[in-house]
Amino acid sequence: MGRETKCFDKQPDTVLLGPQFSRVNIKVAEQLRAIRVDFLPGAMYRLLGIAMHELFDGGFDARDFFGAEMDSINEQLRNTASLEQGKSIVERFLLNRINRIKEIRPVDVALYNLLKNDGSISMDKTASLACMSLRQFERQCKERIGMSPKLYARILRFSKAYRLHEACPHLSWMEIAHEANYYDQMHLIRDFKTFAGVNPSVIEQQLLKTSLRMQKDLSY
Repeated sequence: MGRETKCFDKQPDTVLLGPQFSRVNIKVAEQLRAIRVDFLPGAMYRLLGIAMHELFDGGFDARDFFGAEMDSINEQLRNTASLEQGKSIVERFLLNRINRIKEIRPVDVALYNLLKNDGSISMDKTASLACMSLRQFERQCKERIGMSPKLYARILRFSKAYRLHEACPHLSWMEIAHEANYYDQMHLIRDFKTFAGVNPSVIEQQLLKTSLRMQKDLSY
């Protein structure tokens, strides 16, 4: 669905999402059957060899990146009744591309550590893990994850807060701010306005109206 209108846009069978910044609302009219693949930071760059800032905040037809191979995968998925069988098809497709992927570098390890700690590592320490100066690390982040490391850390912290609320709606926003390592509740509210477009209390009311939870079961 478009972000600025209530019109629905027909999406390709397989959508490749670049590094996401803006909120996107998903409305399921009847039933949703989909297979989602989540990439660790830097992995999509290593797989595609494309600077992630070129794909920042965008959605693209996966056929534009994988050509006829993706047409074959889409056809197999259309003729598969079981989600488990569909997952196997997607896993084989990705495993077959492993020999073409770029090698892991210290910067990828540093970004993974930032992810595992929900953004709560200083930039100097993270750059040190990457064996780079802070300026070099920032340039590599633009290429590998499409954004600055500070913005990525903010998104990770916000993601933890959002997932905490989905999983534990009984927690107060002050408790969530503490658990997500925010300096205070006002900083949490600021990030909700930036990344979700609304205050936490509005998100709370919106989630009460739907049983769909897209974030709480994400495992890193």
